[in-house]
Amino acid sequence: MAAWSDRLKAGLKKTRSGWIDSIGRALTGKTRLDDDVAEEIEELLIAGDVGAGLAVELVEELRELSRGDARPPLDILKDLVLDRFGPDVPGIALRDDGSPTVLLMVGVNGAGKTTTIAKLAGLLGNGAPDLPVTFAAADTFRAAAIEQLGVWAERTGAHMIAHRHGADPSAVVFDAVDHAIKTGGVLFIDTAGRLQTKHNLMEELKKIERTLEKKLGRKADERLLVLDATTGQNGVSQAERFHEAIDLTGIVLTKLDSSAKGGVVLAIAGTLGIPLRYIGVGESAEDLHAFSATEYAEALFAT
Repeated sequence: MAAWSDRLKAGLKKTRSGWIDSIGRALTGKTRLDDDVAEEIEELLIAGDVGAGLAVELVEELRELSRGDARPPLDILKDLVLDRFGPDVPGIALRDDGSPTVLLMVGVNGAGKTTTIAKLAGLLGNGAPDLPVTFAAADTFRAAAIEQLGVWAERTGAHMIAHRHGADPSAVVFDAVDHAIKTGGVLFIDTAGRLQTKHNLMEELKKIERTLEKKLGRKADERLLVLDATTGQNGVSQAERFHEAIDLTGIVLTKLDSSAKGGVVLAIAGTLGIPLRYIGVGESAEDLHAFSATEYAEALFAT
């Protein structure tokens, strides 16, 4: 099995061979940035989904630093990118007070939310093989959602709590918490993610949170948004809406290997202040890993 650093480097190949390599070519042989080169770098950053505001900031800082720094400008840019992430946030911590660790998983349909639940369950199980795991099928509106989660529950050995199609999602959560209180361990709550009714979706998520607070006396321990990296800047606006509704504790970014615009990672970290917790660069369980800014920057700027 390839080491994670190798998997990450391979997963970022499309991004690296696109705008990152173009930036490298534009900076080759340059010790200072003139207006034309600075404008080109800015355009390449925006094309890579870094976001216009952040792209302008990075280029201005790069111009300033390159005047008094003997290092190649690409190395300076790499450090500027790294600085935007801040300290890494540790992975999921399991509660030790006998109460279940509750993870509320949110995101639009197609982002990979259900498979991410299974992968996270596997990661936690690797460190605690006897950990009881419960899946709550609170996406009761999408026809195949309950069945899909059921398949993953069977594969991972998790217990699943589900009601009929169209049932009240909060009722599913109520019963799932009851079960998890008895068994302990970790409870993953799969939620709806249809885009066409954003207001109703957010209200349902808030209702689920109220149910959790009533049953547990606290919010979910983790409120994780699963984002598809290929959605680019649209993913940033998704994160803003979900964060406003339920105060996210982190983001799981999937399908980085399918995107040539991996700058969305930087856009999320640099503009939203919501920590990236996990990133995915493939379909297998080993392709989901706790996020490290240093590892990401090294893989992104690898030669």
